[in-house]
Amino acid sequence: MKTIHAIRSKRVVTPEGVRPATVLLRDGAIEAVAGYADGTASKHIYDAGNSVVMPGLVDTHVHINEPGRTEWEGFSTATRAAAAGGVTTLIDMPLNSIPATTTAVALEKKRAAAKGKCWVNVGFWGGVVPGNAGQLKALASAGVFGFKCFLVPSGVAEFEGVVETDLRDALPELATLDLPLLVHAELPGPIDAANKKLRQADRTAHKTWLQSRPPEAETQAIELMIGLAEEFSARVHIVHVSSERSVPLLQRARNAGLHVSAETCPHYLFFASSAIPAGRTEFKCAPPIRDARNREKLWNALSSGAIDFIVSDHSPSPIALKCIRSGDFFKAWGGIASLQLGLPAVWTKMRAKKYSLEHLVRWMCSGPAQLAGLQEHKGSIVPGHDADLIVWNPEQRFTVQPKKLQHRHKLTPYAHQTLHGVVEATFLGGEMIYDCGRFRGKPSGKLLRRGQR
Repeated sequence: MKTIHAIRSKRVVTPEGVRPATVLLRDGAIEAVAGYADGTASKHIYDAGNSVVMPGLVDTHVHINEPGRTEWEGFSTATRAAAAGGVTTLIDMPLNSIPATTTAVALEKKRAAAKGKCWVNVGFWGGVVPGNAGQLKALASAGVFGFKCFLVPSGVAEFEGVVETDLRDALPELATLDLPLLVHAELPGPIDAANKKLRQADRTAHKTWLQSRPPEAETQAIELMIGLAEEFSARVHIVHVSSERSVPLLQRARNAGLHVSAETCPHYLFFASSAIPAGRTEFKCAPPIRDARNREKLWNALSSGAIDFIVSDHSPSPIALKCIRSGDFFKAWGGIASLQLGLPAVWTKMRAKKYSLEHLVRWMCSGPAQLAGLQEHKGSIVPGHDADLIVWNPEQRFTVQPKKLQHRHKLTPYAHQTLHGVVEATFLGGEMIYDCGRFRGKPSGKLLRRGQR
């Protein structure tokens, strides 16, 4: 790796706006943001020209799956994909690995599996499952950034969904710990009712899958969680919001001063259900991708602040589990592989809608950092923050070629899409780890613990 003392660009995204500047670095941190002509005496300066310099992305919703399902994805491949996509910090979800991260012992097994493999910084969420309320304090003491639960079956036996009584056991403890509960917000009732009507429907049609996960499943779950957040004065975060009908609920919770936040994902902002061909199970996710009108309403919700930010929900699997041959959306594993492509996918839509680079930083850097409690160190270009930075060209276009992806498995709905935004360089603690398609040095990412720098 090459140590850089300063990074200069005509477009540096700072909290005060986009401007020509030189970012001075020292001991892995940002020392100062100087004028464009300052710092030229630095021994090692990276001149980005007109490319954009901004904070590395913070992705708080990533399924890495190691240990236990490393054939799905692993720390090495996932973090290489992150670095190539401009993500410098990610938080790993507690499920799909074996054991699931529902005890402090399981967390240490995951840390051991990750040691020496990570190209970017990695932190961990703990899990809330039936009967583990007594484990939450120990997980918090071990450094998890918060907790995740499902209100429907998760898809893996090691991570059971919870019901309201489980939440009533867990939320008082989480409120005391002042840690967020991330919630997969779908309730089984509306899903079960919808599926009874679809028994004879075409299982290879995305429309059938869409009808099987109605918006009511999401809105009723969010209503439940808002009530519990108010009752227990707890922090609740709704993951992967998919439906426009959820937006007024989230806005009302915000207006009421409740500690309720929300995210959405690139695939809900990029794709529309009407354009998904039959049998294309690489598009399967839960909740499902909805129609174009719904997509525009989610963009509006980001603009208004009802939805706080955008993260990937990178959830890959072996290609065989996606049931490509049969095209059966109900048998296929549900998850979108996108970790390397989140930045260009989101920016491609943003530039068409005339959103700014400042919006991008808020939605993909500082917003997720705030959820994880990392806002004092990551997500902004300010003195004292970690020198986790990216250089990228927002005007350059490229066509997604799956073979060039760093994900363990190359199946993605973004294949052959033409996107805007090419990551040219990624810096971690001031060290260049990725340079125009090449990785430099060895994996140097840190395993993060809440409350520790």
